[in-house]
Amino acid sequence: MRRTAKLRRQTDASMAHLLPLPGEPVQARPVTVIGMPLDLGADRRGVDMGPSAIRYAGLKHELERIGIEVEDLGNVNIPAPESHPPRNVRAKYAEEIVRGCRRLSRMVSQAIQRDRVAVVLGGDHSLAMGSIVGASRCHDKLGLIWFDAHADFNTPRTSPTGNVHGMPLAAIFQYGSPAMRALCKGSIVDAHRSALVGVRDTDEGERQLLKKAGIKVYTMEAIDRFGLQSVMRQAIDTATKGGAPFHVSFDVDVLDPGCAPGVGTPAIGGLTYRESLLAMEMLSETPGLTSVDMVEVNPILDHQNITAKIVVNLLATLLGRRVL
Repeated sequence: MRRTAKLRRQTDASMAHLLPLPGEPVQARPVTVIGMPLDLGADRRGVDMGPSAIRYAGLKHELERIGIEVEDLGNVNIPAPESHPPRNVRAKYAEEIVRGCRRLSRMVSQAIQRDRVAVVLGGDHSLAMGSIVGASRCHDKLGLIWFDAHADFNTPRTSPTGNVHGMPLAAIFQYGSPAMRALCKGSIVDAHRSALVGVRDTDEGERQLLKKAGIKVYTMEAIDRFGLQSVMRQAIDTATKGGAPFHVSFDVDVLDPGCAPGVGTPAIGGLTYRESLLAMEMLSETPGLTSVDMVEVNPILDHQNITAKIVVNLLATLLGRRVL
């Protein structure tokens, strides 16, 4: 027993100099919350209720509890798909999505210009076109870290479904429908300052376009081989190259559906809850966060709102919450 205790003390002492203490989070800035109840980009209904689910899970209370000033601007007005059928089955509701994203981009820009972090609650991932365009208007250069099980790099020509939530990242880099390219034409996100993390489900057409675009892609295989900390360090270095501020776009389906079941397009084999918290902790230590999307929460498919509660914890950690 004594030898075991002595060995444990020796092990703890030897490890102390090997384990770096976590860095301090960047000083918290006030936050502007914007709901984007958009589900026009997907076939499966329900993600339009994501903003309400995240608010109900206590987002404002949790951020205020850690000393962050929060304003909530409510929701961007989005038409319901029942109001009319899509005009183009290769890019369903693209025009309506673009109109909503233009409204969102103005709100995000105004929040950032007031030195606030814009927090966009989704809604399907096509909303990221609006938030990224809005953020890029406020900076000469902008980095991007995009968490997703899917590449979201399809175009109307390559998409097997015509669902626009599988196309926004391609549109940001000027691939896709004319309306989406026109929306994103003002975006100044550079492919060499962009990283895609957690991918494990891609289509052949988007794989080819991704290689052409030159974006850094860190698949789940890379995370398994090298560890999340190493992957995140590289992703952060890529996004903040040259001192660039950065936007985080987080599709909750990057998590394994075993811990986050309430998502529109689940894919097994994703990040664990603990890995996702580590990613947020590392990002919180990185100066320059301008804005963040949390998207694809579908409370219809959830269990006791657990996925929305996870989102609240991820956002609180990203914005500065610590255990000690």
